[in-house]
Amino acid sequence: MNGISLLALVAAALLQAVVPPARSVDRGPISQVSAARQVTIADRAAWEALWKEHAPGRPLPDVDFAREMVVGVFLGNRPTSGFGVTIADYREEGANIVVQYRETTPSRGDITSQLLTSPYHLVAFPKRTGTVTFEKMKA
Repeated sequence: MNGISLLALVAAALLQAVVPPARSVDRGPISQVSAARQVTIADRAAWEALWKEHAPGRPLPDVDFAREMVVGVFLGNRPTSGFGVTIADYREEGANIVVQYRETTPSRGDITSQLLTSPYHLVAFPKRTGTVTFEKMKA
C-alpha cells in the first residue's frame, strides 16, 4: 500500500468516527407538557408515556429503540408566541453525551400573539449507554 492509499484509508476511518447525525422527531410551539424539563427516553414504554402527556391524540412517531434514543427539551409555559427551542447539536464525551440546545425569545418591541405557548423539541439519535446531560447554548 502506498502512502496516499494509507492516508485515504485513515481519513475514511476518521470520517466514520464522526458523531452520527440526529433526526428531529417533533418540534413546535405548543406541547401539553406545561413545566420546563429535559428528557431522555430509551425505551418504547417511556416514549408512549411521554407522547401521551405531550401530544395526546396525535400519532406516535416511530422510533427504533433497539438503535435509537430520544432526547427532548420542553421550555414549559410561556406567556406569548415568539419563544422557541432547538436542539442544535450533541457531542460525545467518552461514554457520555452532552445535548446542546438553544432557546429563542421575542425581542423587545416584537409583535407577538397573546396566547400561552409551551415550546419543545424532540430529537432521536443513535443509542448510547452513558449519561446524557443538557447544555444551553448562548443565543
